[in-house]
Parts: sequence; C-alpha cells; structure tokens
Amino acid sequence: MYTPRAFRQDDPAALAGLVGAFPLATLVSVGPGGLVASHLPLRAVGVPGPITHLRGHLARANPHVDGLDGAAALAVFTGPAGYVSPSAYAQKATDGAVVPTWDYAVVHAHGQVRIVDDVAWLRAEVAAATATHEASRAAPWSVDDAPPAYLERMLGAIVGVELAVARLDGKWKLSQNRSDADRAGVVADLAATGAAELSAWVARAAEERR
Repeated sequence: MYTPRAFRQDDPAALAGLVGAFPLATLVSVGPGGLVASHLPLRAVGVPGPITHLRGHLARANPHVDGLDGAAALAVFTGPAGYVSPSAYAQKATDGAVVPTWDYAVVHAHGQVRIVDDVAWLRAEVAAATATHEASRAAPWSVDDAPPAYLERMLGAIVGVELAVARLDGKWKLSQNRSDADRAGVVADLAATGAAELSAWVARAAEERR
C-alpha cells in the first residue's frame, strides 16, 4: 500500500482500535483460478497490545475455502471515509489552487491463513465474537440461547479462519498534509455535510500531530 510519511500509522493501539471498530474485513488471497475475495468480520487476538491473529469464519460452501489453508492472504479493514470538497479549504479563497480528494483510514493485515474445521473451536470463536458485538445491548444474545441441535447444524455449515499476522500497515489519510486553516475547514465541512465520524477522525489526527 502506498503510504506517504504524513499518512503512516504505526501505533499498535490505533491499528487495533480501527480493526475493533470496523471489523468487517475484505480477505484477499490467490486461489486456483486467481485472486479471490470474501467479506467477513474478523476478531483481533492479542489486544491490548499488537494484534497477533485475526479470527472469524466462512461458509463451508464458499469456494474461497478451497486452497485457503496455508495460503498467504491480505485482510483489509476500512474505517471512516469520505469525499473532501475543495470548497472546504481556506486556500480556495486565497489562490484557488485546490482540488478534490478523499479522506480515509485503513489497516492492511498480511499473514498466513489456517482453516479450522473443529466444532469446539468454532463454538468458542462464535461465542467470543458474539459477546463482543452484543456487549452494548440491554439483553445480550448468547449462543446458549439457540437450541442445541440448531446451533450444531449452523456450526457444521461453517469453517474457522485464522490469519497469523505477519505485518500490519496503517494509513490514516486525514488531511495531515494540509495547513491548520485547511484542516479546520475540512473538519467543519465534513461535520456540516453529515460525515461527523470522519470529521472527528480528521480533528483527532490534527491534534496527534501537534
């Protein structure tokens, strides 16, 4: 991933934070017929601290499963993203030398995949992932709420996916290369046009550079 110095993010806590907040990953590998991609939530293992593994599951019937065990793969996590209008920049009023761009934050996780075909492992992983995503609910759902026979059938229809993380690349392209006045304009414009989350990320990135 092309990452200019201004946009590089190496902080393990920041990388884990994005993965935790935006867990739906695009998993890409090379299969018998070429590049294959699947979309699945992946849970980070090793936090707090550097992510060591990413775990999730795929449908057993997904052709991506074929040849995935032991393969090199890339998991892409995409955080907040949005269009930045030239009108947001203070510089537009001075010389007009501005163009549109796109602000975003992403994490690329590189590693080797292991396919896990073990019911106990799958049940534990589904339970852990569910507990994470249900934690904020007043009455969290648990895998134990499902009828045992039904749960066994559902677990039989999936296989576990575990990516051993060899490298994490983070790119926070959040207007860090603009002037303070331009960044302030971006923060205000994004908030005013409904991109409040991206606006907050741009503001935070500016503070972290001070």
